[in-house]
Amino acid sequence: MQLEYTEQENTIRLIKLTGMLDIMGANEIDTRFAAYCSGEKALVLVDLTNVNYLASIGIRLLTSNAKSLASRGGKLVLFNPNEDVRGVLDTTGILTIIPTFDQVEVAEAALLA
Repeated sequence: MQLEYTEQENTIRLIKLTGMLDIMGANEIDTRFAAYCSGEKALVLVDLTNVNYLASIGIRLLTSNAKSLASRGGKLVLFNPNEDVRGVLDTTGILTIIPTFDQVEVAEAALLA
């Protein structure tokens, strides 16, 4: 699992994930992912475009960080999961917990609202 981080001009933190978000992938990025989600009122956009597999441990990584952000006044949204990953998110009910968008402009607007 690869993780790329950039901070955009509008204060949104962009985390791009690539690979399989299974137990090995989640373990590889867990500490860095949490660090990028730290702080007060952080706005985090997670790009799932290149994630080709999502296991329960990956769902745990996403939900625990989203809840942690929310408790500190921040937000986490997901962007552009492929059909298989979206199916997992939908089946597990995560889409009701973490907003998920197909267009980056809509995702950014949701974070800034």
